[in-house]
Amino acid sequence: MNPTTRVLFVPGFMQRGSAWAPVAELLPDRYPSTLLDHREHSFEGRLREIADAGEGAVLCGYSLGGRLAVHAALRDPSFYAGLITVGASAGIDEPAARAERARADEKIAAWMETAAIEDIVAVWERQPLFADQSDPLVENQREGRVSHDPRELALVLRTAGQGTLDPVWHELWEIRLPWLALAGARDERYSAAARRIAREARNARAEVVPDAGHAAHLQQPAAVAELIAEFLDETGKRV
Repeated sequence: MNPTTRVLFVPGFMQRGSAWAPVAELLPDRYPSTLLDHREHSFEGRLREIADAGEGAVLCGYSLGGRLAVHAALRDPSFYAGLITVGASAGIDEPAARAERARADEKIAAWMETAAIEDIVAVWERQPLFADQSDPLVENQREGRVSHDPRELALVLRTAGQGTLDPVWHELWEIRLPWLALAGARDERYSAAARRIAREARNARAEVVPDAGHAAHLQQPAAVAELIAEFLDETGKRV
C-alpha cells in the first residue's frame, strides 16, 4: 500500500458523506480522504459511484455503506487497496429471517413513499439500534437525514436492504484485500459479524471499539481514526 493511499468513506443509510468527517479529519495527512455523498439510490447505482470514486482507494463504509463496500470489493478486488467496515455484515444467512426482513423493509419503504421526511427521521431515530446514542449526537445527525427524499430512501431499502441482497459470507474468501472489520463493543450483533468476517475472509482482522454502539465512528471518532490509521500503517509496511 502506498503511504499516500486515499480512503474513500462510504456513508450509511440516511447519512451524507459528511457523517464521516469527524473520523476523516483525525487521520494523518499521509492518508487523504474522500467523503462520498451518494447521488444514486439503487444498489447498482451506488456500486457505480463507489467504483467511479474509489479506484486505488481503501474503501471504508458504515452499516449499509460497509455492505456496499464488501459487494464492490467482491466485484473487482484488484480495483481497490483495502477494505474497512464499521457495524457491517455480509448479509442474513437464514432464508426465513431474510424473507422476514424483506417483508419488513418493503412495508417501511411503502410508508416512506407517502410520509414526510421529518416523520421518517423521527421514527428512524427511535430504533433500538441507536438507543445508546446521546441526544446531542442524534441531533447532530438530523440535518443530514432530513435532507433526503423519501422516495429515494425507499429505493435504497428495496434494492440494497439486507432482506433484498443475498448473503455473501461464502464469497469472502475471494477477497484478498487487507480488511479491518470494526464494531462497537455495545453492538453485540455486529461485533459477532466482525469476528466472523475475520474468520472467513482471507486477510481480515476484527477490532471492537470500547464505549460505542452501532455507530462507533460517530460515538468514538478518535478511537476509530486511530484504529484506521494503525491498519493503514501496518498494511503499508507489508507491501
